[in-house]
Amino acid sequence: MTVHSPPDSGNRRISVAALINESQPELELRVVAGSDGLQRVITHRRIQKSGLALVGHMHGIVPTRVQILGATELSYFDSLKDADQRRAAVDLCSIHPSCLLISRGAVPPPHLMAACNDTSSPLLVSAERSSAVIAALHSLLDDRLAPRMRIHGVLIDVFEVGVLLLGRSGIGKSECALELVMRGHRLVADDVVDCDYRPPGMVFGEPADLLRHHIEVRGLGILDIMDLYGVTSIRDRKRVDLVVHLEEQLEDPLIDRTGLEERTHEILGVPIREVLIPVKPGRNTSAIIEIAARHELLRQSGHDSSKSFIERIDAELSAGTGESSSHIPSVAVAMPRSKPWGQESSVPPPVKKREPKK
Repeated sequence: MTVHSPPDSGNRRISVAALINESQPELELRVVAGSDGLQRVITHRRIQKSGLALVGHMHGIVPTRVQILGATELSYFDSLKDADQRRAAVDLCSIHPSCLLISRGAVPPPHLMAACNDTSSPLLVSAERSSAVIAALHSLLDDRLAPRMRIHGVLIDVFEVGVLLLGRSGIGKSECALELVMRGHRLVADDVVDCDYRPPGMVFGEPADLLRHHIEVRGLGILDIMDLYGVTSIRDRKRVDLVVHLEEQLEDPLIDRTGLEERTHEILGVPIREVLIPVKPGRNTSAIIEIAARHELLRQSGHDSSKSFIERIDAELSAGTGESSSHIPSVAVAMPRSKPWGQESSVPPPVKKREPKK
């Protein structure tokens, strides 16, 4: 199993006040102490339970995380003597946490409220259980703090496969996307694709706000796809499953003819399968992209037609001659071309006349 390390969130952050305003109403977050620190920022997407901090073990406690105290932590806190409660509260607030959160609507201990007021550490209370609070805040923080990058390309939903079209400006990405929309597929973003990382190892794309539902076609200008084709022709967000790179010609003279070559394109540290499609006049690129999306669905279900074909060749050769296709890579896998794409001649080579025998 491939494990993807999440990329750095960079300088993305959210204030405690914004967290309260944007949280789900069901959480009923309210401030009970430390209201002077509501502008403190949260930079980490994961919630942290602060049980070990109450016994003085501060190793691993990250101040920029939301620190949550559930029923277990509060029951231990209440079991301490008065002096120990004061010490535990002061130690916990001495690291100046972004905020502390008490779940289940429990009554905050007086010593904890006093320490939060003294250090301007926001103390919040939610009526929900710890598990529900953690799940809701994880979703919100993932959305606000997820690593992001902006890509020049086109993202379109083809058979529920998120296809990201890349290539130089003017190669026909938007025109290809428009034809795919006419075939019944859904546009996500044109020209600018905002990508964000979601664990475990997923990349989602969405359009820039000003360009949402719009596409630019040379000769026609900027078109509103939703006005032209209806709400079923657009989508606001989609996971990127396949990268299709459009090129006028292939620089590498060895052309992959069997589909066995594995290419990946890395976005936010996540390798995504990439296919390279040469573009030339008369080639139906949108139909090829549809086939690529269907093929990706087959691959995701565990079936690879290219590998199955080579396995059948191996079986035939092994049964007939005892040889495998590994002995003929230059014929089956890569075939050199003497001329770039689009410059092949359809005229057959001249036939040499045979000299009469003397």
